[in-house]
Amino acid sequence: MRHVHGRARRAATALAAVLTWAGLLAGTAGCTSGGGGIGSDIGEMLGKPPAAEDVIRITPDDGSKAVRPEKKLSVRVPDGRLESVKVVKSQDAQETEVPGRISEDGLRWEPDDRRLALAAKYTVDAVALDGHGRRSARHTTFTTYVPDERFIAYVAPENRSVVGTGMIVSLQFSDRITDRAAVERAVTVTARPSVEVRPHWFGDDRLDLRPEKYWKPGTEVTVALKLRDVEGAKGVYGLQHKSFSFTVGRSQVSLVDATKRTMEVRRDGTLLTTVPITAGAPTTPTYNGKMVITEMLDVTRMNSRTVGFGGEYDIPDVPHAIRLTSSGTFLHGNYWAPAGTFGRANVSHGCVGLRDVKGGGSDTPAGWFFDRSLIGDVVEVVNSKDKTVAPDNGLGGWNMSWKKWKAGSAVK
Repeated sequence: MRHVHGRARRAATALAAVLTWAGLLAGTAGCTSGGGGIGSDIGEMLGKPPAAEDVIRITPDDGSKAVRPEKKLSVRVPDGRLESVKVVKSQDAQETEVPGRISEDGLRWEPDDRRLALAAKYTVDAVALDGHGRRSARHTTFTTYVPDERFIAYVAPENRSVVGTGMIVSLQFSDRITDRAAVERAVTVTARPSVEVRPHWFGDDRLDLRPEKYWKPGTEVTVALKLRDVEGAKGVYGLQHKSFSFTVGRSQVSLVDATKRTMEVRRDGTLLTTVPITAGAPTTPTYNGKMVITEMLDVTRMNSRTVGFGGEYDIPDVPHAIRLTSSGTFLHGNYWAPAGTFGRANVSHGCVGLRDVKGGGSDTPAGWFFDRSLIGDVVEVVNSKDKTVAPDNGLGGWNMSWKKWKAGSAVK
């Protein structure tokens, strides 16, 4: 009897541990197709892989702000091994990769320089296998401390980048700006060939700038930030005094028709191809309107809880993920829906899905589109049952009339 009781206690303990692990499941970003998503009942939860944040532990935490320079940056796994870690630091419109190395046992990554830079944004992308050989991916960001009552602007696009014709210059300020006119006067945008570029404020911490129409291919753009010692708010002064530049590449505009379930890809006005897609389901439609590519990820995890849904899906390795809005709309590869879905049914939770294979294929529609896209390319959605995307959701400013855009300037 004593032996039986011992086995029963061990079984109960094991079940409790599994239930606790299942209760910890959470996600990181995005939305995916409803077809083939992981259910939320307890039986299915017991079969789920652990959430990416449990497999890959990144310090500082995702979304942390004002991180002190002495805070340790690390990526680690409790078991299994790290496959790859890429850390990028964005500071004063300069993007540089942070050197570091994975330990011999594969359990941790640490930077060569243990001290974080001030007034910088860090982006961490890590891929790992857990102890059971299951792959997970994490994408996190954090920003560091800006000292002495200073403010800075986090800028997009990156310095010396080549972008699509729909790129909008966006400045996200580290502090609330009360004298918006003073800050606006300290920011100038020049273009060759010349074109009028006007600013528009979204709230008190974001300033976007664009021309009336998409940039012409080949345009060279320089943004000058003369913010040093400009008083943006009482007692808070700017820190930056520098310029960054970018070049506008070829024109690529893609038209997603949610009713026809197709995407027409046009390069410099010429139709390259028409791709079958799946858009948002009737209960979770895709936004209408012009959306600009702001981020491209080879692989990422998407979890419904991070975008306001319940536990409808949790996909750990979504391939060819292209961000269209800050609220979580992606155009991405989909390997879990049946091939017959694309072009025939809208089943996603608001994203646009292209046929793909697990791990991402270069010869699939998703891989083909990913390889031919740039940050700043435009994807326009029409004939969806949802509203038009808000102009401040991602780089959605092209959905605002030129008259309303110019009215958003603080300098009259």
